[in-house]
Amino acid sequence: MRITAIRLQRLRLPLDPPFYAAWDPVPRRSFEATIVRVETDEGVVGIGSGDTMTGFEEFAHLFIGEDPFSIARHVRAIETTAFHGARYWPLEAALWDLIGRAVGRPCAELLGGSVARVPAYASWGELRSAEQRAEDAVALLEDGLRAVKIRVAPERVDEGVAVVAAVRAAVGERLEIIVDLNQWWRMAGDVGRGLGPVDALRVIERVREHGVLWVEEPLPGGDLSGMRALRQATGVRIAGGEMVRTFDELRAALDADALDVYQPDVVLALGISSARTFAELALRRNRWFTPHTWTNGIGLLANLHLCAGVGGGPFIEYPCDPPGWTLERRDFMLATPLMADREGGLRLPEAPGLGVQLDEEAVAFYAVDSEAVTT
Repeated sequence: MRITAIRLQRLRLPLDPPFYAAWDPVPRRSFEATIVRVETDEGVVGIGSGDTMTGFEEFAHLFIGEDPFSIARHVRAIETTAFHGARYWPLEAALWDLIGRAVGRPCAELLGGSVARVPAYASWGELRSAEQRAEDAVALLEDGLRAVKIRVAPERVDEGVAVVAAVRAAVGERLEIIVDLNQWWRMAGDVGRGLGPVDALRVIERVREHGVLWVEEPLPGGDLSGMRALRQATGVRIAGGEMVRTFDELRAALDADALDVYQPDVVLALGISSARTFAELALRRNRWFTPHTWTNGIGLLANLHLCAGVGGGPFIEYPCDPPGWTLERRDFMLATPLMADREGGLRLPEAPGLGVQLDEEAVAFYAVDSEAVTT
């Protein structure tokens, strides 16, 4: 079997009303997604999505004509492009999907087959009032979910702590609460100072009173000693790593004992194969591995298969924050949105590969650009 073509299809979903992402000062009035299709001479096609794949055309020749099963070779080739181009991990996801389809097995089984279902935490994306969030949290319980992530903006700490307190008061111990400060990385153009170690310590001490499961990205990614000091001083789990560029960045965090929870997103950071290797290392050191999943339903599926394959958890991220961020918006390219079950878990599709089922009519309708790279 040989790769004959890699086709990229760029989609844009208008967002009206816009989505006010807590980590982005600019309201999002559209949602972009790139579909990656890897075609072969035997008719098997793999599908992936996640990062934008901007500039990939320059590097397509590194993969055309190769055996899609040579996954280690392809991972190394993608890694070599990181210095010269963007993050091309959606291609590896498509290759894993292709391999799974070719052998008739779900990717999670090929990646270890530890579990068939992973509990999910609802990942809120917007900043809202404490009163509204208390109502939202009760609604999550009614939907079966048992954990939620609350964004706390570094410049609006008092409001964020008030939200955490209101949610805890509304749900008692029935819901685990995660807090995200979003400081490991920055949006383009964000040159604000953010929180330093002393201020981050004060925030963690305040939310600790409300029994948080972990605090995510309290400091910039390079401050490993600062994060280690925070976890040691507070006894609160510290999480991060969703957007790291290299395996060595996460390995340095592990060696520095900086984090309790590791979160690389396989379609933005590391890719499936390298994230699997890292997950095994982290799990053997009794740390948690629970990928970030904030791209779209295809990216969520890729991370779900890895998490289930290696036995990660205790939860996986489930972006869901209506009305600004609905399952229909997140998964607009899929035939059916990926939904948590009534007990708050995500169950693996039984279909081979990643289990991606595109809504081809929606893909065609929202397409803004298509291109093919062929032999």
